[in-house]
Amino acid sequence: MDKEKVRKALEKIRPALQADGGDIELREVTDDGIVKVSLTGACSGCPMSQMTLKEGVERMLKSELPEVKAVEAV
Repeated sequence: MDKEKVRKALEKIRPALQADGGDIELREVTDDGIVKVSLTGACSGCPMSQMTLKEGVERMLKSELPEVKAVEAV
C-alpha cells in the first residue's frame, strides 16, 4: 500500500482534529493494510479518541483507500 496516498487522505481529516486541539501523525503502513497512527494534542488523552479513530479516521480511510483493512493507534 502506498504510504503517500494514506498521508494525503489523512490530510483531509486533519483540520477536524486540529479544530478540537488535536492532530494525527502517520507512523506506519503495513503490507497487510494496517495503518498505524498516533493521536496527539487534545486527542491523545481524550476518552473519545478510540471512537474518533474507528468511526472517523478508519471509516474515511477505508472509503478512499479500499486496501486499508484497519487503523490502529500506537
